Amino acid sequence: MTEKIKGPASYFPSIEEKYGKPMDYWFDQLNEVRTKAHMEQVAFLKTEHEMGHGHANAIVAYLKSKSSS
Repeated sequence: MTEKIKGPASYFPSIEEKYGKPMDYWFDQLNEVRTKAHMEQVAFLKTEHEMGHGHANAIVAYLKSKSSS
């Protein structure tokens, strides 16, 4: 039985489908603004890549959770 993915990573399949890029691409894009605050990173994805708020927030939240663990 496969465990259902929860949290921000649950958005990843729809992000990849909608924007046509793998998650590693989005993680690399955030390297440009990695020192910025959470909402500044979200704004970067929204303005520079025309990403929706929910998807942008999920990517930033996921990376922030990985860097603090």
